[in-house]
Amino acid sequence: MQLCRFYFPDEEPALSLPKEPRLGQVVGGSVVDLTASGQPAFATLSALLQASVTTPIEALLREVNLAALPAYAWRDLEREPAPGTPHLLPPVDRQEVWAAGVTYAWSREARVREARSKDVYVRVYDAERPELFFKSTAEKVVGPHDWIGLRGDSHWNVPEPELALVLNPAMHIVGTTIANDVSSRDIEGENPLYLPQAKIYRHACALGPVITLAEGLDPQHLAIRLTVRRAAAGQPEAVAFQGETSTAKMHRSLDELAGYLGRYNDFPDGAVLLTGTGIVPGDDFTLQDGDQVLIEIEGIGTLCNPVRQM
Repeated sequence: MQLCRFYFPDEEPALSLPKEPRLGQVVGGSVVDLTASGQPAFATLSALLQASVTTPIEALLREVNLAALPAYAWRDLEREPAPGTPHLLPPVDRQEVWAAGVTYAWSREARVREARSKDVYVRVYDAERPELFFKSTAEKVVGPHDWIGLRGDSHWNVPEPELALVLNPAMHIVGTTIANDVSSRDIEGENPLYLPQAKIYRHACALGPVITLAEGLDPQHLAIRLTVRRAAAGQPEAVAFQGETSTAKMHRSLDELAGYLGRYNDFPDGAVLLTGTGIVPGDDFTLQDGDQVLIEIEGIGTLCNPVRQM
């Protein structure tokens, strides 16, 4: 089962469609408007995550008569929104977004290459306690087809494709989505204390397109693919970078990461936790203005974002 957040933009007033964010369930080629059911649990994502502490989301969905609710035509997730179709929002409303680092061996090696303080990354990879850091407020997260940004004070910016866990207030994994943990590698490499500046800024976190519920999906064995498309002046678009990994290569379990995030902390609206990247482009690669970044995760879908120089 897959859920999404969506809205209908203001440029289509003649359609008399609701303008506030909605929760939807993806069913075949349609998005069914769960918010239209009037049930409090489907009013917002926060309400749903809170309700899931006592009742599984799958059980809440079984109580809804989907046939009686408005349904809107879905679309190819790699295409721009078409008039009259739901425009996808990032799957967060009031959740804090956190991230884990150095959870794959390849990520550890890349951090060692870029860093002046190399032993920091070696030690955290093997340590009992994982690296966890704050990534974004919900307001700064971008969704499918929205742009991701390149810092003007950095010359080495990369996408980091990651599986993201959707957690309820009890820190239970209720679903997964796709994340792009955009990073300025030169800033982080200069000094580990610069990590917040390398990771936390406007348009540096993309999530979506949907939340795949945990039931029936093994998130510890999912293929992840990254493609960066680039069009040179006067030339057709071509692949500038492509890579693939699997969550099976992750050094830590997902429950372990979620458990550490919840230690001595409270998340009344739930949280989203990025689980680290196992795909790191070579040291000679950096994102450029106009690139298109596509991240595909098995069982979830494809997150597509254009790149813009800030």
